[in-house]
Amino acid sequence: MTDTRDERRPAGELEAAVMAALWAAGIPLTPGRVQAELGSGLARTTVTTILTRLHEKGVVSRERQGRGYAYVPVQDAQGLTARRMHTELDRDADREAVLARFVAQLSPDDEQVLRRLLDGDGQ
Repeated sequence: MTDTRDERRPAGELEAAVMAALWAAGIPLTPGRVQAELGSGLARTTVTTILTRLHEKGVVSRERQGRGYAYVPVQDAQGLTARRMHTELDRDADREAVLARFVAQLSPDDEQVLRRLLDGDGQ
């Protein structure tokens, strides 16, 4: 019998765990391989659903492998975080206010990094 405790975790946590498994593998994985990499009580159908949702969001791509698909991340973790930040920024019509509040809440160290990046002195 499958342990359903993991399946009751929030979708965001499950997606993050699946993405971590894909990034760690570095190669396309089938849902069954992702399930094995997670080593948790998730059913393969649950993993397949998560991967399908990630594909619909454009976070992973997939290639035909046998009768199913193998999945691979479209971006690294930092690229995905940057994409999420852009998505959040796009949700508000007053981009300037959002950016101003974001910058005002940066730690001094993060503010220095941002200044350096904006000046073209780093990546």
